[in-house]
Amino acid sequence: MANDEKKRGDEVIAEDGGPGMIFMPFVVMDEVLDKLNLLDYEKEFVRDLRMKSLNRHYFALQTNPGEQFHLFTSLCAWLIRKQGKSFEPPQEYDDPNSTISNILDVVRELGDSIDFPPSKLKQGYGDRAIYVLNRLADEALIKRSFHWKKSAIWHYFNDVIKIFHKTRPNYPQETAEDEFVVDDEAELSLAKVEEEILNEADSEDEEEQILGLDDLKTRSLLHLNPEQKKVEEILESTTDTTEWRLEVERVLPQLKVTIRNDNKDWHNHVEQMHNYKSGINDNLTTIQTHLSKLHGDIEYTLEKIKSREKYLNTQLESLMTEFRCANDQFAQTKEQYRQVSGGVVDRSRQLAQVSDELEIVKQEMEERGSNMTDGTPLVNVRKALGRIKNEIMAMNVRIGVAEQTLLHASLKTRNNLQDNMNADHGIANFD
Repeated sequence: MANDEKKRGDEVIAEDGGPGMIFMPFVVMDEVLDKLNLLDYEKEFVRDLRMKSLNRHYFALQTNPGEQFHLFTSLCAWLIRKQGKSFEPPQEYDDPNSTISNILDVVRELGDSIDFPPSKLKQGYGDRAIYVLNRLADEALIKRSFHWKKSAIWHYFNDVIKIFHKTRPNYPQETAEDEFVVDDEAELSLAKVEEEILNEADSEDEEEQILGLDDLKTRSLLHLNPEQKKVEEILESTTDTTEWRLEVERVLPQLKVTIRNDNKDWHNHVEQMHNYKSGINDNLTTIQTHLSKLHGDIEYTLEKIKSREKYLNTQLESLMTEFRCANDQFAQTKEQYRQVSGGVVDRSRQLAQVSDELEIVKQEMEERGSNMTDGTPLVNVRKALGRIKNEIMAMNVRIGVAEQTLLHASLKTRNNLQDNMNADHGIANFD
């Protein structure tokens, strides 16, 4: 389904702007990456923020929507901060709609009108995402006071063409058809010269290259037909040699072309590999010689160590035997000491127990002695005996009183009985 939508979108673009519009995202993405390199994104974004490095077609094709969306929003936030504005880096759990809305607000502040829905940016790729990145990168370059300049090679070609026209001899009058053919061939030769120069710049390892006028003239002659070459060889220039040299000296500093080597170019990597290989091969012989010498010295030293070890073993054999015997005796003595030390510990423990028992007996004897010499208990016994005697006397008195009371009661009872008996006997006699 996604492929069908992509095909339909490609058809619409082709209908609106021609078939070349399908490839415009790739071209613009290439320009965006160049602008990011001018902003040092490899250092400040990739290395410092630990982000993934982009390729030339990263946002032009769909690879991983989640990863592309996160990298797109992070890159937009970084570009906005490069403009001097505050913008928090997007986090994993942030609302994507809110993040896209904030980014589009910044783009609108730059004076651009957004004619596409924000949902197009949620894909993380496509011409809309590339458009936003391109616009933010342009604004960041403006804030950095960066201005585009014409390439030095075009200035160089303009100067070469001027000199070529000044130094070109006056050819015979040609027809319009011949003139058209010559101009066409000249343009073709100039394009081929440019292509050859660029190819040589990629293949060579030098940073600065100088192209001579003689080489340009020779290459131009290679593309001319034999009749034109013959005319070129026959005719002579009417230009003054002094003026021509002065013009060459004036233009010569501008003919110096500086081509920066791209670290990602595979030509440079292959050249470096060949250089490293040749360097290794050059140093390998010397290193092998040193290693062989070092190996021989080590073997000689090891032999000396082994012979010295054997000599020491023979000389110290008797001493080693004595040492072993003394070591055995020491082990035996140590074992005996350990056994004796064990008996001493047991007896020390028994002595401690006996000492404790002796202390207890001494305390008991001291208590008994103190009790025997003390008269307080005897006084207490005498007092107790006095109290007992007093109590016995009081008890005897009470017993005597009780006996007396009992005696009077018994006598009274007997008298009463006697009176009653006498009374009963008198009544009986009266009857």
